[in-house]
Amino acid sequence: MAGKKYKYNLKTLSYEQVELSARDRLLKLVTYAFTGVVFASIFITLTYFFIDSPKEKQLKRENQQLLLQYEILNGKMDQITEVISDLEYRDDNIYRVVFEAEPISENIRKAGFGGVNRYKYLEGYTNSELVINTTARLEQLTKQLYIQSKSFDEVIKLAKKKEEMLASIPSIMPISNNDLKRVGSGYGMRMHPVLKIPKFHDGMDFTAPTGTEIYVTGLGTVKKVSKKRYGYGYHIIVDHGFGYETLYAHMSEIKVRVGQKLQRGDVIGLVGNTGTSTAPHLHYEVRKNGAHINPVNYYYQDLSPKQFEEIIELSDQPLQSFD
Repeated sequence: MAGKKYKYNLKTLSYEQVELSARDRLLKLVTYAFTGVVFASIFITLTYFFIDSPKEKQLKRENQQLLLQYEILNGKMDQITEVISDLEYRDDNIYRVVFEAEPISENIRKAGFGGVNRYKYLEGYTNSELVINTTARLEQLTKQLYIQSKSFDEVIKLAKKKEEMLASIPSIMPISNNDLKRVGSGYGMRMHPVLKIPKFHDGMDFTAPTGTEIYVTGLGTVKKVSKKRYGYGYHIIVDHGFGYETLYAHMSEIKVRVGQKLQRGDVIGLVGNTGTSTAPHLHYEVRKNGAHINPVNYYYQDLSPKQFEEIIELSDQPLQSFD
């Protein structure tokens, strides 16, 4: 009968049913149970590590889709980066040049985010590096766009002030000089008339009789009026805004006061021989953001192209200065 065991007895020459003890039955039960647990564990392990559940399959598909989207996003950010770089180049080399504004420092445009780890909350995941890099790039682009937006706001303000700026730039000669015969000494290294040594001449000297009228070369405000017996002698400084200042020295008479508003062409004084000067003349300087620049580059409203070339040649001659 199924489930029963029999043993052949040699003495009785017959089969006798084997009766299991309680201990044997318990041992048999434990053996069956252990074997089942082992096989079940093996099956579960294989299933867990090598066979995906429907939910796991769905999550893997979603992860693949997310990775694809990140790659697409990075590609779009590459395109945006190129566009922003082009805007920055145009801003620094075209728009700001037109309006004579200083370009934005590269350190400001490309500055990163310092301090503690901003992306710690994104660490510890399978694709943490990709996610962190993408997030960092996105934040950097956001900052660049913000800086560029502020820059364009400034350019718009400069554009609105363009008319005022054009009126303020010192763009005529400070005395009547149609025949260009009054250029005494130009900008650069010149022999000093008193010290008799080569010395840098910060402006241009225009020879003219004492009493010749001096004109302000651009719209501005009188910043300084000084009457000295040495150096520049009787001289004034006019603030034109936009970083420009002009100086008029060795005057015989000053016709303006500090704070007075001026229009280009207004008479501000008369040519003289005051201060450290060897003959009646006007010493004229142009400064931009505190630095001296060659005044000859700013006579374009007074001169034709041919005259402009001629005055450049005259100002470059290594003549002795008058002051």
